[in-house]
Amino acid sequence: MTESQRIEAMIACAEAAHEANRAYCETLGNHSQVPFADAPAWQVLSALRGVAGVLDGNGPERTHESWLGEKERGGWVYGPVKDPSKKEHPCMVPYSELAPEQRQKDTLFVATVKAAAWGWGLLPDLAE
Repeated sequence: MTESQRIEAMIACAEAAHEANRAYCETLGNHSQVPFADAPAWQVLSALRGVAGVLDGNGPERTHESWLGEKERGGWVYGPVKDPSKKEHPCMVPYSELAPEQRQKDTLFVATVKAAAWGWGLLPDLAE
């Protein structure tokens, strides 16, 4: 696989995971997620970092902790409602303190990335 193909595959994995997350959030009544094509650059980069982490072996808990660290470095803090303009997010807590439905988002992200990555040939086996 060329570097260009790898980048294309990682973007496709990020889009798949973002869209799965968006659909899941909508089932919870959260309609704040925009389609991947309309996502701001910071959100696309966050998804790509998450994909890279999963490809390196991160599971749901490590994926959340990496996301949390990234957000903290970017100045985000806990807030009861996600507000990008204020850099507030209700998931700015350790994984163990997330509500079950929020932990499920991390599980869904990891599973979606693995499935898409396998389809693109980035993973030799879905079990890895």
